[in-house]
Amino acid sequence: MLGSKRLDEASRIPNKSDPASACSGLRHPNKRLPPSECPNATCRLHFAFLLILLTLTPRVDSSWWYIGALGARVICDNIPGLVSKQRQLCQKHPDIMQSIGEGAKEWIRECQHQFRHHRWNCSTLDRDHTVFGRVMLRSSRETAFVYAISSAGVVYAITRACSQGELKTCSCDPHKKGHFKDETEEFDWGGCSDNVHYGIKFAKAFVDAKEKKGKDARALMNRHNNRCGRTAVKRYMRKECKCHGVSGSCTLRTCWSVMSDFRKTGDYLRKKYNGAIQVTMNQYGSGFTVANKNFRNATKNDLVYFENSPDYCLKDKSAGSLGTSGRVCNKFSRGMDGCEVMCCGRGYDTTRVTRLSKCECKFHWCCAVKCKECEETVDVHTCKAPKRAEWLDQT
Repeated sequence: MLGSKRLDEASRIPNKSDPASACSGLRHPNKRLPPSECPNATCRLHFAFLLILLTLTPRVDSSWWYIGALGARVICDNIPGLVSKQRQLCQKHPDIMQSIGEGAKEWIRECQHQFRHHRWNCSTLDRDHTVFGRVMLRSSRETAFVYAISSAGVVYAITRACSQGELKTCSCDPHKKGHFKDETEEFDWGGCSDNVHYGIKFAKAFVDAKEKKGKDARALMNRHNNRCGRTAVKRYMRKECKCHGVSGSCTLRTCWSVMSDFRKTGDYLRKKYNGAIQVTMNQYGSGFTVANKNFRNATKNDLVYFENSPDYCLKDKSAGSLGTSGRVCNKFSRGMDGCEVMCCGRGYDTTRVTRLSKCECKFHWCCAVKCKECEETVDVHTCKAPKRAEWLDQT
């Protein structure tokens, strides 16, 4: 009996070399072992939690947009976010990549100009490979505009570089040659016409390469808006001419085709942003259908988006919103730049500052304008920060 009793008690002692028996708790219902004695169970729990985080947390991919931050140091292998096709084009055409990098600075400046009076002002993040941060995760109007203006910027930069003789693979438009005549005018093509067709062709191959790898709705949206940007540059091509003849009689004209200032493209895309159409994927996954049946269907010239925009009032890391705290506003405006709208009803602070400005400017022969420097005192209005409780809710 004694031996059987000891055997029974021994059977209740857990085997320390067996983690499963140490963690079961079935043989010791009133005793819970510390987590350090349950390594396998703890590791499994941590691994499951990490897997959930990786699955549910959206990821912001690096973008070719970052080329603009590299300047003259464009090294294809060091540019984050390029897909295989883009990297091949980069290695094959380093001179074009240099132009795209310079163009990136220009279209970002244009984006910031167009939205300078809005809550979202096309802010970029320093030393961030995504350039715009998490705001691009949402398939919003703002995202649609950025993809369109960036694609337009690539076309513009490459076309300009072609005409200036900076690229090995292109020059002036070879199609603009010979005599032209129709019912309204007659002239000869001459000079150096901007080769916008080459710019569009290369921009499509380079920019759309990443989107062609994706077959989802977002990739389709990005390709559509990229195309809108490319065609916007071509829309504002204009003809310049020079007259030849006695006393400027213009009996013969020589003309060439040039791009308009990029500001016109920016203004056009800004209007398209205002009229952007919210869509959903069609049942075949090959196109869009309008989200609200009371609105017209999107055309190839319309910007499209899937999701409504956040209000951008508060700093919200998850949405990529920087908030409007500290933004300068116009006290007397009732528009988007007005303090009531810009500050989201939080009110504003007023600071009196003294500025130096040029005044009493006079023209002196020949040929200079000389001005005096005058001091002026002005009131600067900036949006108040949100109450701490509101700010904590968003961070």
